[in-house]
Amino acid sequence: MSEPPVLALRDAQPRVFWLDDPAAPEPAEQLIGEHTADLAIVGGGYTGLWTALRAKERYPSLDVVVLEASTCGSAASGRNGGFCDASLTHGFGNGQARWPDELPLLERLGEENLEAIGATIAKYGIDCGWERTGELTVATAPHHLEGLAEEAAARQALGHKVSLLDADEVRAEVNSPTYLGALADHSGTALIEPAHLAWGLRRACLDLGVRIHEHSPVTALRGNLLRTATGSVRAGRVALATNAFPSLLRRLRLYTVPVYDLVLTTEPLSAQQLSEIGWRGRQGIGDASNLFHYYRLTRDNRILWGGYTPLYYFGSRIDPALEQRDTIHEMLARHFFTTFPQLEGLRFTHRWGGVIDTSTRFCAFFGTASEGRIAYALGYTGLGVAATRFGADVMLDLLYAEKTERTELKMVRERPLPFPPEPIRSAGIHLTRWSMAHADSHAGHRNLWLRTLDRMGLGFDF
Repeated sequence: MSEPPVLALRDAQPRVFWLDDPAAPEPAEQLIGEHTADLAIVGGGYTGLWTALRAKERYPSLDVVVLEASTCGSAASGRNGGFCDASLTHGFGNGQARWPDELPLLERLGEENLEAIGATIAKYGIDCGWERTGELTVATAPHHLEGLAEEAAARQALGHKVSLLDADEVRAEVNSPTYLGALADHSGTALIEPAHLAWGLRRACLDLGVRIHEHSPVTALRGNLLRTATGSVRAGRVALATNAFPSLLRRLRLYTVPVYDLVLTTEPLSAQQLSEIGWRGRQGIGDASNLFHYYRLTRDNRILWGGYTPLYYFGSRIDPALEQRDTIHEMLARHFFTTFPQLEGLRFTHRWGGVIDTSTRFCAFFGTASEGRIAYALGYTGLGVAATRFGADVMLDLLYAEKTERTELKMVRERPLPFPPEPIRSAGIHLTRWSMAHADSHAGHRNLWLRTLDRMGLGFDF
């Protein structure tokens, strides 16, 4: 007889829940022929769409074109967990470790950015399930409690609306026997429906006069000329927003690596099942492990469950075939029922994966090329739903020589260290991932390899 997790996956479709929606817009026309533009944007995910939208809001007379290899929002922007976090630095701890002097400013800019996203969604009538729910970081091992207490104290000192919950308090919020406590962030995270946000931004761009061409992968960038298989655009300025996919600037390709993250969604929970777990606050949840799970409720009360095992493939391989892994999806299902044993019998309806980009500093970095006529933002490391809007504004600041609070940040002016070439890259990533798992199972003890990476300011995350 099959184990319950395997049975629960039996009918799961190998499709992205968010994209499996009849509301998906019809693709825009492919680029055909020779064109010009004031600003050309390569990539139609969040970074590209925010760049186009902010360009028209900041400089309404600009002629803006977006070139997307597939369809807008079809990659990471349409298949993530939908956690729209105020942090620009992949979490408070990473920002505190790397830019302690400017952390108060980074936190303020992150909060303002999140507020602006909510205002934009309201302004353009984007129906993407925006919920300012906050987030719970749950302790599932005793050693997590001390770290969460330290973070809570540091964040409270900066005025964050966070609190510590003991085991009884967190289980009153969400009932899992695995919870020993939690850090509750009451306002720093919103939940959204990823594909609907992308499609809404796309529609807003079109309404403002942005030209969008889908199924138009850019094959070459020569100065200010972008070529596709069927056309070209000569642009005054270019913004590169290609996320995990190989950059058109070859010198950037060692600064990120593509990482696959796998996800499940359940069927909608019944009223009885919801009552058994509580979750009345509908917070996003992540656990405090190095290899962590993230999960949330959808609009129709499914549970989306992902994370835990970032997958890197030799040579930075990207392939749609890597989006399905039976052993990983089955492992995720087992972990789900360990967290919520009272939901035994619940079925999963969708199973998928997607590729994100990670950098050695765990958050986005920025820069220019071609004497300032080309800008880029990449390396979001899985926390880019909100940070991509910030990245869009940074690129526009750089392209149009605007001196702002953003451009003065060390976080913006500095670049991460690159990953080494293969085969050292693959060996180092796999050793790091093994060491992270070892630390999780040994009371958080970081071995010599992780301590060395810490001293060098390097790492691997998702």
